Amino acid sequence: MSQPVFEVFYDGDCPMCHREIEMIRRMDKRQLIRLTDLADPNFDESETGRSYEMLMRAIHARFTNDQQQDRWITGVEVFREIYWRLGFRKATWFSRLPVVRHLLDLGYRFFAYFRFKLAMRRMDRQSCNEDACSPLGKR
Repeated sequence: MSQPVFEVFYDGDCPMCHREIEMIRRMDKRQLIRLTDLADPNFDESETGRSYEMLMRAIHARFTNDQQQDRWITGVEVFREIYWRLGFRKATWFSRLPVVRHLLDLGYRFFAYFRFKLAMRRMDRQSCNEDACSPLGKR
């Protein structure tokens, strides 16, 4: 059996996420990571078995093997896998130490919560028309 495909789902409309993913794309010379943009108009959440909202709440990735069986990871564990594949083995190992792991996981949950809130506001503004919204884009 071949190595599972590692697919990362990210919000390409998030400026910070976009910059990070572009850096990862440049560093992934061996193409070990498949990057899927949730903001792409052709993205179809039904192919993942997960809701769009769930995928937007935190970074998700899945390993898919030859039998199309998926194993999902989320949050900082996605970044650990990405950077392990890119060759940052010592940093990845360090990020798994118990205290460091806890702090990184806690920090990412905080970041993801507020990033999701900002993304929802951004999407509301984009889908807002003049009849339904105030001049400030609030409903």
